[in-house]
Amino acid sequence: MKIDSTKLKQGIKAGKIQLVDIRFKEAFEAWCMGFGTNIPLNELPERLNELSKDKTVVTACPHKDRAINAKYLTDGLVRLAENLRGDNAWVFID
Repeated sequence: MKIDSTKLKQGIKAGKIQLVDIRFKEAFEAWCMGFGTNIPLNELPERLNELSKDKTVVTACPHKDRAINAKYLTDGLVRLAENLRGDNAWVFID
């Protein structure tokens, strides 16, 4: 159950994917994409009701090490940030 940042962007844009950043709140607040949901990994079992039932849920952390036990972003949030440089970021700006 893997997905790379290119396919993740396409799925989010199409409304078919929910990105869940599983880092601790402090790490998320220090640096985040500006989209997606922050549910720390240790809180995930109690917060399952926040996950979409109509979308594929993709978990992500900076380098994938914590997200690996679910459908996860293979190249991590760092690569997603690189992938959103320049004109590629416009799709996520309202």
